Amino acid sequence: MEADLGLACPSCSEPWLRPTNLPGRYRCVYCMHRFELRSACPNCGEHSTIVRMTSTATLTCNHCGGSMLVEV
Repeated sequence: MEADLGLACPSCSEPWLRPTNLPGRYRCVYCMHRFELRSACPNCGEHSTIVRMTSTATLTCNHCGGSMLVEV
């Protein structure tokens, strides 16, 4: 059985993306890049309502499947 280490980082693809103390902000503890959750998809531009709570945050676009995270 493989352990679930967390969300995959959009930058390095390692499973070390963690929420910070600010809503909608994430940091990869492997490569140390910071990300912000956006309401408009950076890939296709589709706008979506976002929930910034860490337990219910949707990090992928419902339209194109791309990441809703933008590096800060």
